[in-house]
Amino acid sequence: MWRVTFVAQDREKVEHLARELEGEGYWTAVCLPEEATTALANGSRPDALVVDATASDAAAGLAGLLQDVGGTEATPTVVLIGEEQLSTYEPPQDTADFLVLPARAAELAARIRQLLRRHAPLEGNNRLCCGDLVINLASREVFLAGQLVTLAYKEYELLHFLLSSPDTVFTREALLNKVWGYDFYGGARTVDVHIRRLRSKIEDARHSFIETVRNVGYRFRAAPQDHGNFPSSIASNTVLTPGKPSGNNSPLP
Repeated sequence: MWRVTFVAQDREKVEHLARELEGEGYWTAVCLPEEATTALANGSRPDALVVDATASDAAAGLAGLLQDVGGTEATPTVVLIGEEQLSTYEPPQDTADFLVLPARAAELAARIRQLLRRHAPLEGNNRLCCGDLVINLASREVFLAGQLVTLAYKEYELLHFLLSSPDTVFTREALLNKVWGYDFYGGARTVDVHIRRLRSKIEDARHSFIETVRNVGYRFRAAPQDHGNFPSSIASNTVLTPGKPSGNNSPLP
């Protein structure tokens, strides 16, 4: 169960939201700013912080609190503000997200879930990445520029396989064998359809990862490029065909 600590100068202003958040499956605690600073300094760190900044003098206290806890890189933080503050509100540098009161616990829970996913530890063999694109191997989740990308099972498997061997050209037959298995009787068209769907989810005007190698197959570019700006030569790259191992088929470090 995720642990969320609410920090407010007036406990009553957030206690109802904390109780409702427990109904969403979270463990919650409500404390004063000085209590939170002491607890965090003693190593009692929650999975996320929710900080009430609706008080007139809350801005300075919020900045100090975030500095004390080491910023949102260590503890994801959602700041609660009033609607009248929107026009003048400037999020502190270390604030991960904010929410306008009155707010529903379901919306707060959704924001916390997103922050926890983005801040999940991705070390060593637990991730593959290329620029803004990150695969969390432990949770099988994919993020583009910090935003969760929803992929179907085979789309994820295809992306995982391609990103595990950057700049290696795979024939369609090789991809069918490696991703779908040797007992799959579908044709090469299956690969093309899944590549098209995958591109629609991870590529846009600023991101281009998968290159079509004409009359051969596909490769994942180690350095993402803009659409239409791919080099024409593939002489220096390996082409994989069924039964022929590649010399560049290891996961990214």
